[in-house]
Amino acid sequence: MTGVLLIDIGIILAATVAIWKGSGWLEAASDELATYYGLPLVVQGAVIAAIGSSFPELASVVAAALQGSLSLGVGAIVGSAIFNILVIPAVSAIAKDGEMESNRALVYKEAQFYMLAVSVLVITFAMAVIYYPVDGETLLGNVTRPLALIPIGMYGLYVFIQVQDTNDHEADPSEAAGIDAGRQWGFLLAGLLVILVAVHYLVHSVGVIGAALGVPDFIMGVTIIAGATSLPDSLVSVRSARDDKAVASLGNVLGSNTFDLLVAIPVGVLIVGEATIDFEMAVPMFGILTLATLLLFTSLRTDMEMTTAEAYALLVAYAAFVVWVVLETAGVIVGIIPN
Repeated sequence: MTGVLLIDIGIILAATVAIWKGSGWLEAASDELATYYGLPLVVQGAVIAAIGSSFPELASVVAAALQGSLSLGVGAIVGSAIFNILVIPAVSAIAKDGEMESNRALVYKEAQFYMLAVSVLVITFAMAVIYYPVDGETLLGNVTRPLALIPIGMYGLYVFIQVQDTNDHEADPSEAAGIDAGRQWGFLLAGLLVILVAVHYLVHSVGVIGAALGVPDFIMGVTIIAGATSLPDSLVSVRSARDDKAVASLGNVLGSNTFDLLVAIPVGVLIVGEATIDFEMAVPMFGILTLATLLLFTSLRTDMEMTTAEAYALLVAYAAFVVWVVLETAGVIVGIIPN
């Protein structure tokens, strides 16, 4: 058994590296193509870069759904969202060696729409429990395809708002000079393929380890898969911060989370037809995600910048979250995660 677990750990590490490599191709190609087609900066950060860097999370949900363990994928999305909110802005601010600037559009549009995305997904899960309960259970419900269309429709509204806010944008043709669109499309497709294969093996190995240790799929997703698939988001945001594009960096974080919650999870449901959601497990995690978002919102709103001290505070909050999950899962403490 130990030998098998060591092999699966090796697969997880190799898959993480492959995801990092494939995401590098995907994100670089997405950025070049966005410039080539003359898309405004806010759309590049909040939509194009966000979707590109979120593809590993989307792939994890699809792989988990096809392997019959959608809760693993849902856990990965929630855990990745918490990681993105607390760790990525903090690391980006520290890497920038100074304050991470924000602006009112980011705080009052992106952050608040993201909070609305969290609410829509929780409401969708609640409707599953109310209208499609699992027989004999009070807090288990089936999310059906019609219910999955609710958050997807919400993401359509998000894209519509982004487009409306950039109607007066005029692209500079000189910025697209020298970009080989065909070559960039090739890199994008190659990145997608590498990520799909890597995530398939990642999800399988994480599921094997979780089953061997008796750890629920949701918790394995919140911790292991979330950390592995959030690496691309970290790299994109850190690079943007170092290039003095703090708004694009933060926009990528919030846009990525919005895509993950409103598109990635529903896509998994659309694939399998319906998925059972444990409301008792999901609600505490969404509560933590909401608190993390409020912490980030407060940090960005104070003087419209995040200081180094605030960045370290976010990292401490994430470390506390991980320690709490591990201790509860191990049974050392008894709290709000159901056994």
